[in-house]
Amino acid sequence: MRIVLGVSAGIAAYKACELLRLFTEAGHSVRVVPTADSLNFVGAATWAALSGQPVTATAWDDVHEVPHVRIGQEADLVVVAPATADLMARAAAGMSGDLLTAVLLTARCPVVFAPAMHTEMWEHPATQANVATLRGRGAIVVEPASGRLTGADTGPGRLPEPASLFAAALRVAARGAGGLAPDLAGRQVLISAGGTREDLDPVRYLGNRSSGRQGYALAAAAASRGARVTLVAANTELPDPAGVRIIPVTSAASLRGQMLAEAGAADAIVMAAAVADFRPASRSEVKLKKTGAPPAPITLVENPDVLRELVLTRQRPGQVIVGFGAETGDLLANGRAKLAAKGCDLLVVNQVGPGLAFGTSDNEAVVLSPDGPEVKVPRGPKEALADVVWDLVVARLP
Repeated sequence: MRIVLGVSAGIAAYKACELLRLFTEAGHSVRVVPTADSLNFVGAATWAALSGQPVTATAWDDVHEVPHVRIGQEADLVVVAPATADLMARAAAGMSGDLLTAVLLTARCPVVFAPAMHTEMWEHPATQANVATLRGRGAIVVEPASGRLTGADTGPGRLPEPASLFAAALRVAARGAGGLAPDLAGRQVLISAGGTREDLDPVRYLGNRSSGRQGYALAAAAASRGARVTLVAANTELPDPAGVRIIPVTSAASLRGQMLAEAGAADAIVMAAAVADFRPASRSEVKLKKTGAPPAPITLVENPDVLRELVLTRQRPGQVIVGFGAETGDLLANGRAKLAAKGCDLLVVNQVGPGLAFGTSDNEAVVLSPDGPEVKVPRGPKEALADVVWDLVVARLP
């Protein structure tokens, strides 16, 4: 694949060196197009050495090759990382005063902007308007990460980590190669992932085997399709997907609180987390120890049914709500009963057991709905199931 890596003048330009390495080691041909000011952070010699291709910031080099037109025309994917507020403003205005903005005008392939700037610049109405303009034209503008910025500042505006940008960019390219538009552009989605834990004492808890991989695959897929994604993550140890806002939680009660708080802004909600059905009636404030006597029974009480509550309190017209059901025994009978009890629009049912679903990189499922046929998804990567789910969600969105 022929990739153009645009680099604008932000301190995060050094991270783009790692992104370039990931692209080239995966076998892709990468042409780096920096802005002139970005060369104050990383020089042309570095880009040329890492990419194995000539590097220039101006359209006046090698004029006979018409680079300001040819580079964009020949690209299969354009990624701008970091994308500063200034660069996005010029791109949104259709300006072409340097080689990078000219490439952006001539490219007819998927374009991904990875913003990086101070929080105040990212949140400024002008920047947000420019981002909306770029998204409206079909570009993918990933949400910046939150964290340490230049100096002591902390907040949203940090460039996502190169590995997550690499994965996101390839997903966008794969969809673009199939002629698929970013069909979740302008939509907000809310996803839960992982497994909740219910404390017995300061050391022990009741939990489950969910790794969160399916929820993270759903989040990454939605972001690559243009959505603004919030992921409520329960006890996961996975790298953050690029462009996804993460809210960490621990227990079923904390997950419930965050899901209900975020639900009002969501066009679609996917409850992929494995939420504990029960919790201990009381939590010991000290570690429970062996005494030689038979242990006291642990009394359990039911946790709230978060999926059912989201359905009953649906906060906006046309909101699509998807549940997940991990089942043993008769998959379809149990799934149909759960769908009727929960009242959601779609229910993804999968068999669990040794080597199935939990803790694996693949999944197999049946997607049920109250008003449509069963959709069987054969065993394959969890990313494939994620795309099937979003296809079905998109078909239901108003």
